Amino acid sequence: MSAGTAPAATPAVSPSSAASANTTTFAVILSLSFCHLLNDMMQSLVPALYPILKENYALSFGQVGLITLAFQCTASMLQPLVGLYTDKKPQPYSLMVGMGFTLVGLLLMSRADSYPMILFAAALIGMGSSVFHPEASRVARMASGGRYGLAQSLFQVGGNMGSAAGPLLAAFIVVPHGQHSLVWFSAAALVAMFVLFQVGGWYARRQAARKPAARRAASAAAAPALSRGRVAFAVAILVALLFSKNVYSASLGSYFTLYLMAKFGIGVATAQLYLFAFLVGIVGGTIMGGAVGDKVGRIPVMWFSILGALPFALMLPYANLFWTGVLAVVVAMIMASAFSAILVYAQELMPGRVGLVAGMFFGFSFGLGGLGAAALGELADLTSIETVYKVTPFLLLLGILTIFLPRQPGEPRNTH
Repeated sequence: MSAGTAPAATPAVSPSSAASANTTTFAVILSLSFCHLLNDMMQSLVPALYPILKENYALSFGQVGLITLAFQCTASMLQPLVGLYTDKKPQPYSLMVGMGFTLVGLLLMSRADSYPMILFAAALIGMGSSVFHPEASRVARMASGGRYGLAQSLFQVGGNMGSAAGPLLAAFIVVPHGQHSLVWFSAAALVAMFVLFQVGGWYARRQAARKPAARRAASAAAAPALSRGRVAFAVAILVALLFSKNVYSASLGSYFTLYLMAKFGIGVATAQLYLFAFLVGIVGGTIMGGAVGDKVGRIPVMWFSILGALPFALMLPYANLFWTGVLAVVVAMIMASAFSAILVYAQELMPGRVGLVAGMFFGFSFGLGGLGAAALGELADLTSIETVYKVTPFLLLLGILTIFLPRQPGEPRNTH
């Protein structure tokens, strides 16, 4: 092919080689995205159940927040450990095992008859995410053909679509038929486990074929472009950006239905449709963020994602029902563009640590969202749910910290 004639200084992958790579591995990325859809669809049934659980078990907002904390913090604490371990010893079939944890947690949630059992089931679902996400992100990068942002956004959008489908399915299946109807979704977990077994086989064959060359390439790629101190500083900024993004997102993802019902007096099913629209906005923003980040760089996407959402978030608590829905979708689209940019930027900061980075940032994403949901639940109990929506937008001002991020050698030149 053209590899022999291409100039040595050209940093980009040639169109022909990229097309060849994509032809070979695009099915793998789509399979991962599909399984991410099923995984996050099952996970999103938990917050979609909150109005039912709150009524059936007479829970406070604080107790609702602790359910989110239970399943998000197990993922938060375990994901970096899973990523660190699999960087050294990749485990192709762990993808299927992670989905098995989610399956067991979902089955227990469908039969839970006490608050402690609900917390335990939620924690198991979080454990499923802790195993699934780091290795799935690594395989998506391996199958990217050099288009890392697009691959991560396609992988992530599967999860976003699953998160969007969960409330819709809850509105039309779980709400009418009750908590026990969760057992019907076990079929989705079994399908995902079958697909992930096939992906695990591809991953294992790829690892066996590439081992000697991959080790040499990893040692060459791991030469740090920045000092350890600058890398640590940049990672701290990325965590702060995730904090501002995910704590605000937690206010929408965990309490949006309750907020709409309390402020506008609408029913559960109608409120779930508004939540579905908000989550669809996340899907659109995720796809755009990954593709644009590959072209213009990660830093401009981060600037736009965090600070660009601020004015709309500030207007949302003062809008009527129609404009609340519109503003929520706009905020979702803008903010969702950040995650793949943050993840790929961090992976480029720490070459050779793909699993650790994916585990850290998926883990921080879950954990910060869980801590945020618990804290916001307590704030709602002390004041009101409307106060939460008036205070949390100011967290997005942390987006100003993006100015301190170093430009990376791999960034496109037109980052202004």
